[in-house]
Amino acid sequence: MNKKDIANFRKQLKINNDLLRIKELYYVYVMKESKEVYHHQSVPFEMLEKEQQELFIANYKKLLSGHIDEKLFALKFKREEENSQQLLHQGLNSKTTEEWTEYMLELVEKILAGKQFEMDTVITFIRGDYMKPVKPTSEEYEESDRDQVYSNSFILCSINKTQEPKKELLFDYIEKEFKYNIIVDPIINLKAPLSGFLYPCFMDNAADVNHVLYGTGKKYELDYHFIEEVLNVEEATTAEDDKIVFEEVVKHVTDDPLNTTTLSSMYEEIYRVVEENEEEEQEARLDYRDVEKVLKNSGITNIDVEAVETAFKTVVDDSRYELKASNVVPKATSKSIKIKTKVADLSISPQELNHVRQVEFGGKLYLMIELEENTTIEGFEMAPESLFRKGENELDH
Repeated sequence: MNKKDIANFRKQLKINNDLLRIKELYYVYVMKESKEVYHHQSVPFEMLEKEQQELFIANYKKLLSGHIDEKLFALKFKREEENSQQLLHQGLNSKTTEEWTEYMLELVEKILAGKQFEMDTVITFIRGDYMKPVKPTSEEYEESDRDQVYSNSFILCSINKTQEPKKELLFDYIEKEFKYNIIVDPIINLKAPLSGFLYPCFMDNAADVNHVLYGTGKKYELDYHFIEEVLNVEEATTAEDDKIVFEEVVKHVTDDPLNTTTLSSMYEEIYRVVEENEEEEQEARLDYRDVEKVLKNSGITNIDVEAVETAFKTVVDDSRYELKASNVVPKATSKSIKIKTKVADLSISPQELNHVRQVEFGGKLYLMIELEENTTIEGFEMAPESLFRKGENELDH
């Protein structure tokens, strides 16, 4: 499930939408001390008040927000005789509310088996139908784009913590006095889901029942118990993991530090690989052979494929390991390159990296940035200084 598929699904999450119909909401309240189900109930989604519907929709949209391999992970189920894929598939195809809630309750028991929550927790499930109009095959096709659709059922799960109600002072207009507001009921925090999932994944117009989209509340903070023991899916690799592996592999095969020209060329080479695969609607991956080509095309000499293969074995103990290309480069559309020095920290876009140089002069290191206009510091425009010419004159004397 790529970012386009996720965005399309997320865009349809709204009230009274004929392209995404939510049929039922099932919620389970779990006590933190006993880890017991205190209450559970299933209700038709349309029976909820509009304000309640909007709260749940916003919660699920929040769960499905963020970048792939940072907060969202399309994960493949392990090949086991009994796993959660079976439970989810049976729940997806349940004919009655009783069957559907029974399967979801089994999943809740798996969640509680090895997890201790800090607060009372609410686990919610919604199930419904997701539809995408069939694209016309001819310009002369006159039927409405809603006349033919791809229709697939789905289950969305969200885990949310509760929080203590705020202690507040109120003013009573009738009695004309201040009163202490006493509320004992816990508040369900629907603004910040802890984790959850969408089943199945969707690729273009088809449902992929062998994959589930796992979402975490905070970037790179994965619940490995939930991933491995509850969903029973293969290990998740984050974008941060891939980036670290790539950096370590490059350090192993290059003897000298890189300059900014080489680093910029390396990123451009990987961007090219990513773009080529986007046109073919494939996810670009780099094995040790691909990394060797990238380094050579970036101007790094004395590199051979055996050295890169050995580096992969050293770093990840697997020469067949493949990196997702988009994970190992900075985001091209933002100031994603961080330059750290003891004097100052800077953020630039990958396109600006060619304008930056680290130079040595007079036994000292300098960070030189090529500018198209004068610099402004705290509202003051800076005058250009002939630093190098001045230094040369001083050396002559």
